[in-house]
Amino acid sequence: MLTETFINQHKLPSVFQQTAKEFYIPLADEIALHQKSAETSYFVGINGCQGSGKSTLSDYLKLYLEEKYNLSVIVMSLDDFYYSQDEREILATDVHPLFKTRGVPGTHDTSLIKQALEKIKSAQLPVTIPRFNKATDNPYNLSQWTKIDKQIDIVIFEGWCWGVDAQQESELEVPVNSLEALQDKQAIWRNYANTQLMLHYQPLYKYMDKWVMFKAPSFTDVYAWRLEQEQKLADSLGDKITDAVMNNEQIKNFIQYYQRLTEHSLNTLADKCEHVYILNSVRKIIEHQRRSEK
Repeated sequence: MLTETFINQHKLPSVFQQTAKEFYIPLADEIALHQKSAETSYFVGINGCQGSGKSTLSDYLKLYLEEKYNLSVIVMSLDDFYYSQDEREILATDVHPLFKTRGVPGTHDTSLIKQALEKIKSAQLPVTIPRFNKATDNPYNLSQWTKIDKQIDIVIFEGWCWGVDAQQESELEVPVNSLEALQDKQAIWRNYANTQLMLHYQPLYKYMDKWVMFKAPSFTDVYAWRLEQEQKLADSLGDKITDAVMNNEQIKNFIQYYQRLTEHSLNTLADKCEHVYILNSVRKIIEHQRRSEK
């Protein structure tokens, strides 16, 4: 019944019932088991490229763990920590014009992430979690942020580059697409993003107790998945649709910002995760790789 309700609320295909039974429920039970022996909040990091299903998994885990185990669970998204348009405009002026567009490391408020994770871990309440409005490309007003005023048992933190380590300098020399070749000829943008990843994102990974990854077949599938995401956003807005909702050509350009680190994660991240769900081109899990706990 719980899964059926979730399917109806999220307008998911009926096949999700089997996916939840085979993969998501065992994962949730395992998380609950480990949480029992944790001295503080238990942190789960989820990585997956755009449209891979990480948000759906996060929401399902939250519902299941709350309903079955009566645990307090919060889902945090890397996307909610994006800088505002004005803040990214400053980056674009001071560092490189490509930072006007949200996406790569350097466009998130990592100090705010660290503050939130540390406060939850040490139970320094209340904690306020930002929310980002992709339709306006800006954070919601402070009054609409999420306020946590009770001890959290489980924190689920998901993000497209969450858990990914920085590349070697030599890997940054050759452009991976036309965006980099034409608009980042001196490699300033990608080098800065890589440095931000190393200095300000990687140190945050230590908070995670367990890592989960959705592994796409390749980056070529991301375009179709991202199109679906944008259509859902447009449908949810109805008559209130804004210029921030992208058309197909804009999405094709937009995902180029993500290509380098998405491909890097597909090549390197799986070995660091306790659970890796291998996806096919229609996002069906075709293999589950498990590794021992750290």
